[in-house]
Amino acid sequence: MTTDSPTPDTGAELLPIATPARTRAALRTLIRPDRGLALTGIGILVAATAVGLLVQPLLGRIVDIVADGRPAGDLTLPVVLLVAVAVVQGLTTTLGLTRIARLGETVLARLRERFVERALNLPADRLERAGAGDLTARVTGDVARVAEAVRSALPEMARSVLAILLTLGALALLDVRFLLAALLAVPVQLLTARWYVRRALTLYADQRVANGAQQQQLLETIGGAVTVRGHRLEEQHTERSAGRSRKAVDLTMRSVNLVLGFYGRLHIAEYIGLAAVLIAGFWLVRDGAVSIGTATAAALYFHSLFGPVNAALVLLDDAQSAAAGLARLVGVTDLAEQPEPAAGKPAAGKPAAGKPAAGKAAAGKAAPASVPRQRIASSEAAVTVHAVSHAYGPGRPVLHEVSLTLEPGEHVALVGTSGAGKSTLARIVAGVQQPTSGTVTAPAGTGSAAAGAGEHPVVLVTQEVHVFTGTLAEDLRLARPDASDADLRTALATVHALDWAEALPDGLATVVGEGGHRLDPARAQQLALARLVLADPALAVLDEATAEAGSAGARVLERSAEAALAGRTALVVAHRLTQAVAADRVVVLEAGRVVESGPHDELRDADGPYAALWRAWSGSRTTTAPHP
Repeated sequence: MTTDSPTPDTGAELLPIATPARTRAALRTLIRPDRGLALTGIGILVAATAVGLLVQPLLGRIVDIVADGRPAGDLTLPVVLLVAVAVVQGLTTTLGLTRIARLGETVLARLRERFVERALNLPADRLERAGAGDLTARVTGDVARVAEAVRSALPEMARSVLAILLTLGALALLDVRFLLAALLAVPVQLLTARWYVRRALTLYADQRVANGAQQQQLLETIGGAVTVRGHRLEEQHTERSAGRSRKAVDLTMRSVNLVLGFYGRLHIAEYIGLAAVLIAGFWLVRDGAVSIGTATAAALYFHSLFGPVNAALVLLDDAQSAAAGLARLVGVTDLAEQPEPAAGKPAAGKPAAGKPAAGKAAAGKAAPASVPRQRIASSEAAVTVHAVSHAYGPGRPVLHEVSLTLEPGEHVALVGTSGAGKSTLARIVAGVQQPTSGTVTAPAGTGSAAAGAGEHPVVLVTQEVHVFTGTLAEDLRLARPDASDADLRTALATVHALDWAEALPDGLATVVGEGGHRLDPARAQQLALARLVLADPALAVLDEATAEAGSAGARVLERSAEAALAGRTALVVAHRLTQAVAADRVVVLEAGRVVESGPHDELRDADGPYAALWRAWSGSRTTTAPHP
């Protein structure tokens, strides 16, 4: 179960935050595979702590020997035992903490993998509503908080809790009245912990949200710097950034004051407990109930509690902060989990899908792997879109009851003015985005995949192509890890990119991406198309995949796209109407509705919406382009 996170003054609908109960359940699920490691680690720490509790009685024994005026030789045995205790406790503590740390790192790795997997499968419109800042804050700040707690707080908390419990038991063994005296500090400590926890969880959650809002504002301001300057909006954006920064700072200062008050109350508890134990020892020694050494051991036991008690309570600070971060991470993992449609019966509003599609590595973007696709005979339609509607929030419809059929091997071009819903429909067909209503059946078994060559039912290539850091060969093999160098060269040759690829400093071994050899937009897009060829999908969806090339490289890139799509079913969001001319059929969208469908020549001569688009585009080319 999750709850909607507080929405800051950004207008964004932030990703949800898991409830405490759901967070605890998720944590148990993460730990369950390593229960044996957890039990052995705790068991070793119990043994280490128990051995360490022998120090105080041995010191008390030394006090009694000295107080009774016994020979110095009587001190030999207690001193030797103290050394042995130190060695054994050190070894067992190291072993126990190592196992607990290994448990924490394993759980943390599992959490990270699950978070990344779920985050990559989030619907595109959900991420757009939340804004990049919220997800960025979770994947950086919240993961860092949880990691810090796992690496430091978890082992220390385990050791502290065990030390507290066993030390209280040792006090009771000396004399139950020592235990009763020590427990006078407990009410103050419990009230302090309650006072802190009730304030900390909400405060830290608000702090995470404020940090996310601050990051979102900075991303928008820096990313849109040209637009901000062009419209003279520097002052407004500066004030927004300053306002969100002030809110984050104010929450940080409140957390500092909370921690200072927390420490002050802990010191009061220490004074109460130690005074009570010393007074109890004085009365018991005076009455002859215990020896001076026993009273000394009791005082040392309580004094030794200062460390673990304060550590356990102070770690509540890290625990609360980590709990807030963990709840935000679990909120994302829960949000991304979608119910699977029954085989052969796609659920309303969910596209049917099949084998895992190629991820971003395959060619820019791909359908999520969580939804299985139905296989149909090649004589049936490759893609069927039935009454699909979509809205980005209440009152913001983008598509209205769109129905569309793509035959096996058919190339369909989607055209329309900006905001007509072309990209939304393309993402829905690719399975990257879920429609508000309607169904999409895009089965495998068509195109080249029908012949057994391809393993991915659908690949989406957009104009926002990412070049992954690594060698060019590694970037290409993200689409097909078992591809040979010959396969890579064939894919590059198919999209007319082999010449420039082999001309790179180290050929296919050239490092590209961040910090490596920079590829211009046209070459990056050819790289994405080569990944599409390697993935060999039954259905390819191109969403303005040639838009970033610029007019100089447009013709080359369109030839590359045409070659990559050869022999497979394709849906192309056409940035240039030359792509519509080359398509088998053109579908025209207006305000989220299909208004025309047919071959280019037929629609051009029909004097309808497509003809108007063609005249406007052709006139623009004649005016702006000196060469055809």
